[in-house]
Amino acid sequence: AYSSSSGPTSYVVYDKLKQTVSPLFVSNPKLLPYKFAPMEVVSIPARDGLELVGYLTRALGKGGPPTPLILLVHGGPWARDYWGFNPQAQWFANRGYATLQVNFRGSTGYGKTFLHKGDKQWGVGDMQHDLTDSVEWAIREGIADKDNICIKGGSYGGYACLAGLTFTPDLYKCGVDIVGPSNIKTLLDSIPDYWAPLRNGMLLKIGDVDGDEEFNKKISPLYHVDKIKAPLLIGQGANDPRVKQSEADQVAFSMTEKGIPVEYVLYPDEGHGFARPENRIDFNGRVEHFLAKHLGGRAEEFAEVEGATARFPLLEKEGNQAEEA
Repeated sequence: AYSSSSGPTSYVVYDKLKQTVSPLFVSNPKLLPYKFAPMEVVSIPARDGLELVGYLTRALGKGGPPTPLILLVHGGPWARDYWGFNPQAQWFANRGYATLQVNFRGSTGYGKTFLHKGDKQWGVGDMQHDLTDSVEWAIREGIADKDNICIKGGSYGGYACLAGLTFTPDLYKCGVDIVGPSNIKTLLDSIPDYWAPLRNGMLLKIGDVDGDEEFNKKISPLYHVDKIKAPLLIGQGANDPRVKQSEADQVAFSMTEKGIPVEYVLYPDEGHGFARPENRIDFNGRVEHFLAKHLGGRAEEFAEVEGATARFPLLEKEGNQAEEA
């Protein structure tokens, strides 16, 4: 088998005696009629000289001038992005956006030293600096329109989105946070019992948010909400055992109280991410319209998805207050 970043994986059979290659099948033949954008491997210099590996998918059919950019941050954070066919990047390319994915320090796959360079570097440290430096690289290279950049991610990527909007508020035009923690102390206090053996290890990597209240406030976006300038879209599962609903509630309600634009979509039958197809389609439609509104790309007409369970806690609170009044 061999994979492609611009189409499905192809499977072939090699006849050693005849030295011939014959095609067998592709992983998803429904993709064959469509044109996709190739993913490029890029090397990005961080501010301290460390070389970061990233993956760039340019807007489909776009050449010449810079385009809006989506910085798509992986979760974990002890995980990584890979080269290959990425449905999200292809979706964004089709809508007129470039997508940049970066294996910032703390990502896996580059050795123990690189992994531990991310220790105690959340939010205001080098892990977030790597993301900032990557966006600035894309601007310098003429890839990204500096006035139209979105940061998007889930789990740790959602945290990085919140951190980006709070700690570098002038860099991003908007953000999309999916099940991202806003307060690291409350995140660790609410982790499920089956994660308890991992908690001490997480404290070593993140920092002592238990014993150092000021450190927690320093790296937790919730305490810096008043710095946010860009609109935010939040997606959350009510049954999330890792990042509780309260992590989304507290930042969404805080932004609303301060008059900062925020949209908050809650799915009562979802957990750490969205599994039900109806809810995934629903939220993707909302993301698409959010991006089109703030970055100017294409979007399909939004229609309510039958079977989707989206709720809107901010609007529900407004309705309750109106009834009480």
